[in-house]
Amino acid sequence: MRNVKISKLWDQLHSSYWFIPAVMAVVATALAFTMLNLDRTGKVDIDYWWVYTGGADGARSLLGSVAGSMISVAATAFSITIVALQLAASNFGPRLLRNFMQDTGNQVVLGTFIGTFIYCLLVVRTIHGEGDGYKQYVPQLSVTVGTLLAIISIGVLIYFIHHASTIIQASHVIENVSEELHSAIKRLFPERIGHGEPEHRLGIEEIPMSFEKEALPIRANGTGYLQAIDNGELMKIACKHNLLIRLKVKPGKFLIQGSDLGLVFPGKKVNKKLTKQINDAFILGKERTEQQDIEFPIDQLVEIALRAISPGINDPFTAIRCIDRISAGLCHLVQRDFPSPYRYDKNNKLRFIAKGVDFQGLVDRAFNQIRQYGKSDAGVTIRLLEAIAVIATYTNNSQYQASLRHHADMILQDSHEGLSQEQDYKDVEESYYQVIKNLNNDATNKDWD
Repeated sequence: MRNVKISKLWDQLHSSYWFIPAVMAVVATALAFTMLNLDRTGKVDIDYWWVYTGGADGARSLLGSVAGSMISVAATAFSITIVALQLAASNFGPRLLRNFMQDTGNQVVLGTFIGTFIYCLLVVRTIHGEGDGYKQYVPQLSVTVGTLLAIISIGVLIYFIHHASTIIQASHVIENVSEELHSAIKRLFPERIGHGEPEHRLGIEEIPMSFEKEALPIRANGTGYLQAIDNGELMKIACKHNLLIRLKVKPGKFLIQGSDLGLVFPGKKVNKKLTKQINDAFILGKERTEQQDIEFPIDQLVEIALRAISPGINDPFTAIRCIDRISAGLCHLVQRDFPSPYRYDKNNKLRFIAKGVDFQGLVDRAFNQIRQYGKSDAGVTIRLLEAIAVIATYTNNSQYQASLRHHADMILQDSHEGLSQEQDYKDVEESYYQVIKNLNNDATNKDWD
């Protein structure tokens, strides 16, 4: 597993609007000094038609115009980005702002404009005319590169106009969240059913009988959302001190300082040093991330769907798109093994017990709220049942099927209360019977690439 602290740091940098522009500004500074050095040493042959051959005044005017226009365009691009963020917050929910902040395209665009501005600023200061009290000096190669950067910036501006109008479209936002969901499934549920290890051992039998009496709680030192747990570090701590740790929290939970993180056995080994070491393995932050929280992208899709079917927006087609993406994610999920909560060391000794997710809980997160708020919309209700019918064809797990049947029953019952037209209810019943039919049939042999 990747170091979760490094992963969190990269996530913070990737979600910021200063990191990539700052890197590109440093690159532009290095490029300016490199080109100026080549001009001074004369090691590069510049006898080409495309190299700038004008005088000092022309070079100053050219680079000054490029620098001025770049900083103006950068300000405009930043303003457009802020407007896009405001639209995203109002239409899709504030939780989606993080997705927009992680958009690399916008960061590269801003960095290109700032880098070009800095490059031109550094080069123009070295240009001297005959009346300046210095010997005339025009870094021709450097001025040529500045012109090339201006042309590249024009292309980047055209890309930005297209990109800014694309990223705020509902289909684009939903697709991006769906891709995050599939990536999280591949990362957190790496094994496929039928291709993994044999059935997990019943680790509960290896828990000491005196665990509840002798174990002591480890309490959180901070407040925030639990973004990730460093399982490797917990394993090292448990092995070093010969401990058994049972976690009470999972990524995505909001922790308050002093709340229980888990129980440590034997409790007599718990001290301030051990408490700090265990706390360091829990990565807290201001907001949830999909790093180890599979429920987060599901919640994002549900949030978009709920806003779409709200009376103020009344856009069931966007909600249906979200349901389609959720069903695709669950179809992917049912083909993978849920990891065992029991973690063993190299000597096959139980060291810590994680608090994981289960299929029932994920299905509840996916369907409950959409069912509750969309029960008066026949189209949304029918699509929910169609989604469950599709998921049923991907699994023959009896527990998964029971969970899907339970949600289908609730959807049918709510539709009877929410739909006023008899024909709409009959259409819902027809979709419900298709769910029952698929659940009664064996799952087809489908594989997710």
